[in-house]
Amino acid sequence: METMEKYESWLAQPELDDRLRTELEGMRGDEQRIRDCFYQELMFGTAGLRAKLGAGTNRMNVHIVRRATQGLAQALLKYGADAANKGVVIAYDSRHMSREFALETALVLCANGIPACLFDGIRTVPQVSFAVRELGCAGGVMITASHNPPEYNGYKVFDHTGCQLGVEESERVMAEIGT
Repeated sequence: METMEKYESWLAQPELDDRLRTELEGMRGDEQRIRDCFYQELMFGTAGLRAKLGAGTNRMNVHIVRRATQGLAQALLKYGADAANKGVVIAYDSRHMSREFALETALVLCANGIPACLFDGIRTVPQVSFAVRELGCAGGVMITASHNPPEYNGYKVFDHTGCQLGVEESERVMAEIGT
């Protein structure tokens, strides 16, 4: 699908978040901005995703978080019911949209029958790692972009040992996401 087709497809979605719709409408006619937001799919790399917040396939937004979480859920389900039943710890930091992304992560996991252990407030990365091990979970997700500028956010994934996903595990999730 071409960049402009992706843009129009997103704009045509009736369930599109109001903030994203406003942003998309605001970029109408700005081909360079549209191209930057839609020229590629945000790639799930080692340990996860990070990018500027905003509308489009090349930005961090609720739709990208849902897609990544669905890929994670499918990868966990392929490990078998035991892994999926152990659940996933989810935490977030103080960055813009972190809480919303964490909630969406929990909702997608639960929709797939995977228990979600969502912290009730801001946490640090080491707390996710500890909680995964302490609770015996199949993995964890931390919504943060660490040291990146404030207009960024990210989605870090941890394995059952509390470590960030390695290359092999990341490739399994990427395959499920389809990127």
